[in-house]
Parts: sequence; C-alpha cells; structure tokens
Amino acid sequence: MSAATSTSAPVTVLTSGRLPRYIEPVVLGVTAVVLAVVMLVVTQGFNWALWLVLTAVVYMIAIGIGSSIVEGRRKAVDRIVRALVTCAFVLAVAPLISTLWTVVTQGMSMFNPSFIFGVGGNQFNPDTLEVAYTPGAWQAVVGTLIITGIAAAMAVPIGILAAVYLTEYALPNNPLRRAITFLVDVMTGIPSIVAGLFAFSLFALLIGPKAFSGFSASVALAVLMIPIVVRSTEEMIRLVPADLREASLALGVPRSTTIIKVVLRTALSGIVTGVVLAVARVVGETAPIFIAASFTDNFNANPFDGAMQTLPVMAYTSYSFPGTDIAASQAQAWGAALLLVVLVVIFNLIARIVAMVFAPKTR
Repeated sequence: MSAATSTSAPVTVLTSGRLPRYIEPVVLGVTAVVLAVVMLVVTQGFNWALWLVLTAVVYMIAIGIGSSIVEGRRKAVDRIVRALVTCAFVLAVAPLISTLWTVVTQGMSMFNPSFIFGVGGNQFNPDTLEVAYTPGAWQAVVGTLIITGIAAAMAVPIGILAAVYLTEYALPNNPLRRAITFLVDVMTGIPSIVAGLFAFSLFALLIGPKAFSGFSASVALAVLMIPIVVRSTEEMIRLVPADLREASLALGVPRSTTIIKVVLRTALSGIVTGVVLAVARVVGETAPIFIAASFTDNFNANPFDGAMQTLPVMAYTSYSFPGTDIAASQAQAWGAALLLVVLVVIFNLIARIVAMVFAPKTR
C-alpha cells in the first residue's frame, strides 16, 4: 500500500533546461548575417542603421522565444532585458566612439612635432613673393596650459575652503550654509558663455573696452570650476568616517588641525580626482575663452597683456574662419581638436593615478 502511494506521488522538478553558453553570440551572428544577405538581395543596397536596428529586434525575439521554450519564462525575460541594456549601452557609446574615430582619423596627419611645437601663421617667402600659411599649435598649447593653470590656482583653494566650511563648520540650519549651497547649485547650471561675458564685462569696466587677456579667460574658467570643486570636495569629506574626527578631538587635537591632518588627508584621493576632473572639464571650453581672451596667431605667453590662443578656440576659428588656404586651416582645426582630446585623456589618467597613489589603503 505504501509502495503504491509512493510511486503515484507527483515528482517536483526544481531544475529546467539550459541553453548553451555560446548561444547568444551564435544567434546574434546568424541573425546579423541573414539580415545582411536579405537586405542586399531585396533592396540591392545596404543601410547600416536599418541593419543594426533589425538585427537587435530580431535577435531579441529569437533569443526570447528560444529561451522561453527551453529555459522558461523567467530566464527568457532575463535574456531580453540583458539585450535591451546592451543595446542602450551601445547607443550611448556609439556617438563617443564615432567622435573619437573622426577626430583621430582627421587629425592624425597633423600630429607631428612640427605642428605641436611650431607657431602657425602667415609667412612671407621673399623668393616667390607669396604669403603661405603654416599650421602650428604651440601658441595654443602654451595658452591653454597658462589659462587653465591660473584658473585652477584660483578655483581650487576657494572650492576646497568652501566645502570645508559647508561640511565641518556650518550647521544644517545655518542661513549662510543654505545660501552658499543654493548659489553653488545655480553656478553649476549656468551656461559657459555667461561666465565669459561676466569676465569680459568685469575687465572692460576695470581696464577698458579692449580687455582681452588670458587672465580674463582664467577668471571665466574659475567661475565654472568653483562649483565642481565644491561639490566633489564636499562629497569626499562627507565620506570620511566620523569616528576619525572624534578620535582626533578626544586626544586634544584642535579642530583646524583635525581637518587638515585627518579629514582632508583621508579624503585627499577623492579631492585631487575631483580637481583634475574639473580641470579636464573646463580645458575644452570655447565660448568663454573666445569672448574673454579672443584669439591670435602670434605667440603670447603673457596672460595680462593682449589676446591669447587656446586649443579649443584654435579648432573653432580655423574651421569657421579659414584663411586663404582652406585645406591647411581645416587640417589645423582637426589637429588642434586631436591635441585637445589627448590633453583631456592625460588629465583623466593623472586623476586615476592620483586616486590610486593617495588612496588611504594604498598609502
């Protein structure tokens, strides 16, 4: 009796079938090839955008149906959602890859020492009595480094001190704290051209109508950098455990020394990373520098006298206002754009290295 009962009892299956691990790339590859052949046969042409969209849609339908039959509904939904997330990632990265590819392919022909360390401009040839335009970006490289360096020297101390006040001294209900937080939020969203107009108007009132200078552009960039430095430093300081502060204060260490020796030193990795990323953010600004410092083909390393050239402004002016040799001007624009990309990449690498070196665990 017991044997018959045991044999007739239903058996619960806790496992389901599984598709092979390589099924997703295989289905994707087969779908892409089949759709490409169909498009070539039917339309006698090939549209990359339509092919990519159809491949993604047909792939998700195929993998969803196959997974639901073999693995069940939950696994099928998981595979479809994973495919949607992958498509969203590709759509987000595609413009970046396309932009980098265009800049590298167009500007690689100018990426040589003569262009990087040469001063561009019109040169008169006494033998042929012709004026030739020679591309060169050294004046723009020097101007970019000088203007950005002065802006960082002004913005970093102000931003760090403001963040220290907001996190270590001001109470949550302090009216001044609320006002500073509100102003920082407003400054974070202002257009960059407004900062350029502010700097130019300020120096026009102090100096005169022709107030173009590298220092004026540095003030404009500092206005854009300060809220970024404040926000990043504030978040890094808040991550420092309160136990470290309490232990230092319990030992009789003054509050100022605790902030300098304990809080800022613990958060140094994140603070430096935020500062470098803020510099990388403003180094590519065009509008404020174009308004405040103008542009010139002459080499000028004095930020307090006359117009200065920068890489983003050089790229803009060479492409929008080409000289007599249009091909040379456009080549210079792409070369300046590639140099700017390389400079931003270097700043980001410096930020990563600094974050690893000054991290509390590695230090």
